[in-house]
Amino acid sequence: MTPSDSVIAVDSNPPKEVAGCHAGEEVMRDAAEKAGKSAQLEQYDKDYPTGPHDQPQSMCPAFGSLRVGLRMRRTATVLSGSACCVYGLTFTSHFYGAKRTVGYVPFDSESLVTGKLFEDIREAVHELANPDEYDAVVVINLCVPTASGVPLDLLPREVNGVRVIGIDVPGFGVPTHAEAKDVLAGAMLGYARGEIQSGPVAKPESLTTDKTGQTVALVGEIFPVDAITISRMLGPMGLKAGPVIPTRQWRELYSALDCSAVAMLHPFYAATAREFKAAGRPLVGSAPVGVDGTRDWLAHLGDVLNLPKKKIDAAINAQLSAIRGVLEANPIDARITLSGYEGSELIVARLLIESGANVRYVGSACAKSDWSAHDCEWLESRGVSVKFRASLEDDLYAIDTFEPDIAIGTTPVVQHAKELSIPSLYFTNLISARPLMGVAGAGSLAQVINTAVAGRERFRSMESFFAGVGSGTKTGIWTPQIIERHGMGEPG
Repeated sequence: MTPSDSVIAVDSNPPKEVAGCHAGEEVMRDAAEKAGKSAQLEQYDKDYPTGPHDQPQSMCPAFGSLRVGLRMRRTATVLSGSACCVYGLTFTSHFYGAKRTVGYVPFDSESLVTGKLFEDIREAVHELANPDEYDAVVVINLCVPTASGVPLDLLPREVNGVRVIGIDVPGFGVPTHAEAKDVLAGAMLGYARGEIQSGPVAKPESLTTDKTGQTVALVGEIFPVDAITISRMLGPMGLKAGPVIPTRQWRELYSALDCSAVAMLHPFYAATAREFKAAGRPLVGSAPVGVDGTRDWLAHLGDVLNLPKKKIDAAINAQLSAIRGVLEANPIDARITLSGYEGSELIVARLLIESGANVRYVGSACAKSDWSAHDCEWLESRGVSVKFRASLEDDLYAIDTFEPDIAIGTTPVVQHAKELSIPSLYFTNLISARPLMGVAGAGSLAQVINTAVAGRERFRSMESFFAGVGSGTKTGIWTPQIIERHGMGEPG
């Protein structure tokens, strides 16, 4: 079928033009609700509650969905939004190593309010839907098209055998880029579940001839070695690790849904959890990090699957002594504040504490969930201040209050710490992008943290050398003419 074969009446009352992405959250949300997006926004409010304050400060949430789409093989990803937003998202995605093209359907005021934008998107989908190249085409509405009510749900579900998935990921509806990963991951899982219910599906390429052993699906963008580590942990229990969600190819979704249990390693995947629950799969929170975390996680998983205690104990005993030995050989002696927007902050903090660190504060931009409750209780029982939906101000206040030996956090947190001559590490690139689970994760953080802490004297020497530079009248170059004009300053 080609775009000209069928005509779809988009809306007899075309949406009014919104003021643009600079209009503000309240204006954009109100426009979206009036344009028929209220049900979607209400679902986002349930899945990703914002808590006592506004949306935390982080990158554009849509980056999360875009990242998931670009990491999947044989998947075309198309953005619909303001050109400036598309440019920024495209730049960021390729900065983080994306090697696939980002599609873009441009619009202007006329095409937005007349419904022509939807027809342009539909035409683009038909042009892209080549089954020799793609299994799926993903279309992502950014703020302005969402607020204007561009109805991606009216796109065909399939074109030429290629699946079509349309999602709204507005900054005024999805709080963080981490949770936007869940928006697309959940949508894909829901589509795949519908395919399974409709009849036989294609065999996953990763499916082996060995049918023995139950599998455990792993939810969260974990370090690749962690999946291997977890699979080895599960061996004595007669289990093995299943696919990691978000997946790298479509057929892995079928394998994931065929699991016996789901490990919510990253606890913010609300839509994904809902799809697994609908498929009748039990969910397990927390993660196998450190001694306590590994013991509790394996025991809980075994109980959920009603496994013999002998098997559970065998799996636990095979891990704990080795993990304990690695932790003791790689101690961390430092007072730490930790914050981030990846959703894995609590399990990282647990690992740091079991390594000997004195963690005083953990801030996560994500919301508290059933799957993070156990980790939160464990941390708070050890005197850690845990803050969900933490703002930048919360993170900076923690640094000023606890005066850590090292601060781990986002870019502005790291900047603030360095201005105070406190060693600091960027959470996303230097901490979360490492093994965390089991024996492999036990010693993964000590070297980078201890090396950074050891450099504190170097920071103090630099502070002394550059004292006053970059602030007040020592900012920039003050020529005699500028000093005379303003009546202040020091010759540069």
